[in-house]
Amino acid sequence: MIRVFICGGSGYTGCELLRILSNHPHVIVTGVTSEKSAGRSVVELFPNLHPYANLIYEPLQVEKILDKADVFFMALPHAQSQDAVHSAFSQGKKVIDLSADYRLKDIKVYQEWYRVPHRYKTTLKKAAYGLPEIYRKRIAEARLVANPGCYPTGAILGLYPALKNKLIDTNTIIIDSASGVSGAGRTSDIRFSHCEANEGFRAYAVANHRHTPEIEQELSLIAKKDIKVTFTPHLAPLDRGILTTIYARLKKDIGTEKILDVYKGLYAGEMFTRVLNRGMFPDVKNVRGTNLCEIGLTVNKRTKTLIVVTAIDNLAKGASGQAVQNMNIMMEFDEMTALDLVALHP
Repeated sequence: MIRVFICGGSGYTGCELLRILSNHPHVIVTGVTSEKSAGRSVVELFPNLHPYANLIYEPLQVEKILDKADVFFMALPHAQSQDAVHSAFSQGKKVIDLSADYRLKDIKVYQEWYRVPHRYKTTLKKAAYGLPEIYRKRIAEARLVANPGCYPTGAILGLYPALKNKLIDTNTIIIDSASGVSGAGRTSDIRFSHCEANEGFRAYAVANHRHTPEIEQELSLIAKKDIKVTFTPHLAPLDRGILTTIYARLKKDIGTEKILDVYKGLYAGEMFTRVLNRGMFPDVKNVRGTNLCEIGLTVNKRTKTLIVVTAIDNLAKGASGQAVQNMNIMMEFDEMTALDLVALHP
């Protein structure tokens, strides 16, 4: 058994980590932090998490918790994760960071988009980007994994085969994504209350969402050239789930079947990335609660445009599920351990 500690366990990603890890046969959760809920039990906040009836939230004091675990999940807000990650990593612990603090390799880019300095350049250089379909070997060798953002996960997996096989004009990429309300976190912001979000559908952070540089960084590495994208996120009246639709002009005349063969070939053997047959497109309800990314695509022959649609659960493959997948790789467990392939349906 390995000992696991969750820093920032009172938000949605922390709750999802606890839910998934409750079914992990090789893990015992030895502690969980929350500043606002310190002293309360996990089941007071999340009554569904029955296995953790005796687990009490405690304040985040890194020096007092380092001896309690072998692996640390950092489910802390952006800019607040830097210190805790560096402290645990520098003491030889394995760390999976769910914030954006160790995703962007260029400190200047991080400071531009997150408006805070990055204080740990050396630690940042040692972080592996935690998208297993692309970086599995690097993750296996790492002690620090930067878990990808939810929007980047769906966008990158949707574009990876097309870019790797040089099928599209990289100057024409447009990404539209719609996320459930849980993507905003467990917040009291009135904009995300039921009455405000229900029956509504709106774009936000247009042309300036913080996941943009992360998407561009990873797409540029795949294509081996600088890529800029037009990315627009939307808030959908859902609890959880992200549907992403991607558009890009094809570089040559190629049909849907041939591109599907490329996608299926590249993702063959990937247990959590499923390419659908021609004429089928993803629905977020079919990945709810799972670590799956479903992909559908078609070619608009009239405009010579590739259209790719992906669906993930923003709290699972877009956050906590992928974090556990990364832990499984780091610890040499079966990659699928504790992770669902069957969606939660009513």
